[in-house]
Amino acid sequence: MESIREVTGYVLVALNQFRYLPLENLRIIRGTKLYEDRYALAIFLNYRKDGNFGLQELGLKNLTEILNGGVYVDQNKFLCYADTIHWQDIVRNPWPSNLTLVSTNGSSGCGRCHKSCTGRCWGPTENHCQTLTRTVCAEQCDGRCYGPYVSDCCHRECAGGCSGPKDTDCFACMNFNDSGACVTQCPQTFVYNPTTFQLEHNFNAKYTYGAFCVKKCPHNFVVDSSSCVRACPSSKMEVEENGIKMCKPCTDICPKACDGIGTGSLMSAQTVDSSNIDKFINCTKINGNLIFLVTGIHGDPYNAIEAIDPEKLNVFRTVREITGFLNIQSWPPNMTDFSVFSNLVTIGGRVLYSGLSLLILKQQGITSLQFQSLKEISAGNIYITDNSNLCYYHTINWTTLFSTINQRIVIRDNRKAENC
Repeated sequence: MESIREVTGYVLVALNQFRYLPLENLRIIRGTKLYEDRYALAIFLNYRKDGNFGLQELGLKNLTEILNGGVYVDQNKFLCYADTIHWQDIVRNPWPSNLTLVSTNGSSGCGRCHKSCTGRCWGPTENHCQTLTRTVCAEQCDGRCYGPYVSDCCHRECAGGCSGPKDTDCFACMNFNDSGACVTQCPQTFVYNPTTFQLEHNFNAKYTYGAFCVKKCPHNFVVDSSSCVRACPSSKMEVEENGIKMCKPCTDICPKACDGIGTGSLMSAQTVDSSNIDKFINCTKINGNLIFLVTGIHGDPYNAIEAIDPEKLNVFRTVREITGFLNIQSWPPNMTDFSVFSNLVTIGGRVLYSGLSLLILKQQGITSLQFQSLKEISAGNIYITDNSNLCYYHTINWTTLFSTINQRIVIRDNRKAENC
């Protein structure tokens, strides 16, 4: 955790018993997603009720900017110094509706900030002073600063403070990082030539990849205009040109791309089950993941979901690509293979399950895989273990499916090859 410098969504710390939160290098929380649609930083109930210990220090000494959302720190029985922080300097939009610091944290025995901290600190020592980068700035500064004078303003593209006035002096970027310089947008694919009155190809163009400008997208992502995306929009289809996967408008009806588990319309789903299996009819591509857990295969009485009809798993015979991962931890006992995926060609690994793009675990009824069309696993590792009757796994040259040299295979504790 000490290496984390930026969080795109929110930070939630709740119901823990450790003394210190080791996020010392966290500089910026972007708040693209918020806890309870309101907070970018939420810290509460971090103590043991039947003991005398819990969270005492936040350790966020380099946190200088929260771009969106507020702060909620409450009911941390032993937490010190949280009420000394000038949160208005950190939160970009410190409206009363989103900035909440409830003072039911620790107070007795906390001690004071070091005398050099002028009463604002994350901890008791000199190196835990809060650095103010906004409320102390000259009125002429657009955002943050590294000193109180007009000449000390940070560049307007900086986030989280800076060490100087240039766009290369930022601690973090408001929008995009282009080789160390903070920019409003990445160099575009085409630029306008005012002399010829035409758009011309920009040889210095870069793609947007998260908050960075890159010369090429990661191999397991797809290019849409000038951006690296996980999936093409519904009006486009994925094609490969000169070894690069790109989104192109469909000339006729697009191949059917469907949301996977944990994506889009199935964002809250945990597994393929009888309530969502029909959403995969005629799908050729799964944008996201396919997950098979016991609550999906055998039913979930708690949520009134019936066991899945094994025949319905045949909907996956049309699937050619899964952009995320395939996770099989449960399967109907009367099905001895995964032939419903016999037309699956690619597992993209754009999202991974604990570093894995293919997981098959403890399926005692499975005797063979039947992935005969599988040609590529673009990213992530393979984990096929504890399937006591599984054969023929040893006849596959798994490394030929990989796209990078750092992908790994763990295949063990299946049926011995000599008994197959």
